[in-house]
Amino acid sequence: MSFSGFPDDAFVFYEGLEADNSKAYWTGHRHLYEEAVKAPMVALGEELEAEFGRVHLFRPNRDVRFAKDKSPYKTHQGAYVATGEAIGYYVQVDAAGLYAGAGLYTAQGGQLARYREAVDEELSGSPLEKIMDGVRAAGYAVEGDRLKTRPRGVPEDHPRLDLLRHRSLHAGRRFEPEAWVHTPEVADRVRAIWRDLTPLVEWLTAHLPAD
Repeated sequence: MSFSGFPDDAFVFYEGLEADNSKAYWTGHRHLYEEAVKAPMVALGEELEAEFGRVHLFRPNRDVRFAKDKSPYKTHQGAYVATGEAIGYYVQVDAAGLYAGAGLYTAQGGQLARYREAVDEELSGSPLEKIMDGVRAAGYAVEGDRLKTRPRGVPEDHPRLDLLRHRSLHAGRRFEPEAWVHTPEVADRVRAIWRDLTPLVEWLTAHLPAD
């Protein structure tokens, strides 16, 4: 199947799921998920994998074992290319539209300590700072879990204090479901975003090996 965009039914499906996150809704509308969400996302991944690597889809079911919210289904469909542990490229479709980004999403094991060591060290931290300056200048939203204060032992005047506060670090861009989202142009836009964010992914992958 060649990628032709996400149809209106993809967004209609998630609007309905947000209103009624139940097995009954999912069962009754599963055909919409399969045809309007999953199949186009698989096709999009096939368009991108030659340049970025294999694209994996997240499961639609939520893990509710330890969650207060027992809603059984995710209200979005995400897909990713892993370049390291919790590092890589990401794309998502939901009721609000389309999102594409890349970075470190959840630090695993000793990754957080290695991240802070690399940011603290001038030879490795300064290049990341320049990368993130470029990411912001290009209009990307820089996101991630951050400490409200500074990490223990870090001076107040550290030149990269903002980066050191991050416990995850990723950037991306969100789009409303405009007309082009229903066309193959989606692949071009996601590809362009992933290319722009490749320096961030490469820095993270190089400095944060898995345990």
